[in-house]
Amino acid sequence: MRAALHLASAPAGGYTSVREISAALSIPFPFLAKIAQSMAQAGLLRTFRGPTGGVALARPPNEVRLKEIVLAVDGAELFTECVLGLPGCGNERPCPLHAEWAGARSRIESMLAAATLADLARDTAQRGFRLS
Repeated sequence: MRAALHLASAPAGGYTSVREISAALSIPFPFLAKIAQSMAQAGLLRTFRGPTGGVALARPPNEVRLKEIVLAVDGAELFTECVLGLPGCGNERPCPLHAEWAGARSRIESMLAAATLADLARDTAQRGFRLS
């Protein structure tokens, strides 16, 4: 999410190297490279190879839902799997946190589906947070 925010604040149309984002946000390069690859495969990032290459958002920040980023990076498990990771947990055989997590999961999913990267960038800046 922080890398996407970083790209949302970059000049439109330009590319930023993953190594530059890694250094700016203190995120290990190999980890961030895998995240960028997942986001590119999901159609959230454009990539360009070469000395002036890098990554850029594939769409304007106001068209990127936070849920899309979560799905691209972490998959749908947050919205479908047991919070404790217990096999067999479900409505017929719930784990101790199943009912509480179902409500929380629904609220989290709704919030991420409603919010855009532009919303997050604006609110982050208004509250005086710096990414790096």
